[in-house]
Amino acid sequence: MKIENTKAQMRKGVLEYCILSILKNGDAYTSEILSTLKSAEMIVVEGTIYPLLTRLKNTGLLTYRWEESTSGPPRKYYVLTETGSMFIKELDKTWSNLVSAVNQVISTKPTSNE
Repeated sequence: MKIENTKAQMRKGVLEYCILSILKNGDAYTSEILSTLKSAEMIVVEGTIYPLLTRLKNTGLLTYRWEESTSGPPRKYYVLTETGSMFIKELDKTWSNLVSAVNQVISTKPTSNE
């Protein structure tokens, strides 16, 4: 088993949460989202993020608006919807509980069967 495959799956599992968390701090366009993810060492390519953003939009968690840019074509800014804001609050609770549970498991010493 290759460790890189497992690491990639772990990152994919939290990518949606990370994107929604970025957007709860304010509207952002795709390049900003990618930059934030990359600076956090969440390795993501454009081919991964566009379908995910579309899926989040189609499920009603995001919407977008076009904004003119002074340095090129208009930019599509993604925005959390009201449903998305409620959804991320629930994910925050779930993430906190999950981190706590995982930390408990990995710090627990094995019990002896003697």
